[in-house]
Amino acid sequence: MALEIMKIVADATTTTTVGPTVTRFFRKALSLVIGPSTLTINADDFLKDDGTAATELPTLDVSNSYYQVFINGVLQMQGLSTYTPGGTGVGKLEITVPASQNIALNTVIVLEIVSYAPTSTTIVTG
Repeated sequence: MALEIMKIVADATTTTTVGPTVTRFFRKALSLVIGPSTLTINADDFLKDDGTAATELPTLDVSNSYYQVFINGVLQMQGLSTYTPGGTGVGKLEITVPASQNIALNTVIVLEIVSYAPTSTTIVTG
């Protein structure tokens, strides 16, 4: 009898789901901020989407999450802000206000966190 390669014959179907989790934090500027300056908003200074006080800013996984900052409804350039995750006393958002720019009193600042948690299911048949 001749030599043969033996192998498993099977079919498989993989379903991958990638759904974002979006978390938003809100804050009004408590005073006029005139640049050059840095506006620091601590984790516990934000309100969550449901209107309750935030206590922590979530950790961002570098491979599947990001943050965006909106000032008065306008998306800001990424280089103007620094995000630090963590709870009270650690977590914060710092916004660099360039020279000759300002953030007016009561201007709404929105921090949006988008995280993806992909899951896959494989069904082997045959």
